[in-house]
Amino acid sequence: MAGKAEERKQQLIKAAFEAATDKGYEHVTLQDIADYAEVSKGVPNYYFKNKGDVFAHLFEWLTQRIFENERAAMDQVETAPEKLEAYLGQVFISPEENRTFYQLYLDFLARVKQDPAYQEINAQFYEHCFSIGREIVELGAQEGVFDVEDVEQSAVMIRAIIDGSLLQWLMRQDESLHDWYRKSCHEAILKLLGA
Repeated sequence: MAGKAEERKQQLIKAAFEAATDKGYEHVTLQDIADYAEVSKGVPNYYFKNKGDVFAHLFEWLTQRIFENERAAMDQVETAPEKLEAYLGQVFISPEENRTFYQLYLDFLARVKQDPAYQEINAQFYEHCFSIGREIVELGAQEGVFDVEDVEQSAVMIRAIIDGSLLQWLMRQDESLHDWYRKSCHEAILKLLGA
């Protein structure tokens, strides 16, 4: 029975993702989530406390999935420069996926201040990001390809460069610049790391 309940929750979470992609967080209702999941309107209330709870589960699922994909890509290669490139390949996955994620994530961030559950999810997401950065920096230092004094600062700044690059790309509303921002982000990180 627990398997069926988990399946239904995942169905509702994915429906919330589709609804928010189409309408934006602010305009999505529990009825919309039920409609997108093709279930009766009471079903979301059975599995979740409210819309905020649905979206907390959505962002937890989404950020965990992103981390797992980034980790899997990095595990396919050996050296620090290869791991950095694999990581950036997953971060700059495609114009469509990046636009969808960052538009939803900006909506999510607007609510972080008011919701402790959202704060925890956001903190976990960034800890995952920083752990990837730490791994790349430490390995690169061991290999002698990166020259950094402060591993933690470098790990944090790697993510700052990534987010800044993707947000600027998003604001420019020109999909053709996606690859340029990926390459520029990569070059800026290599400079940061003294490569």
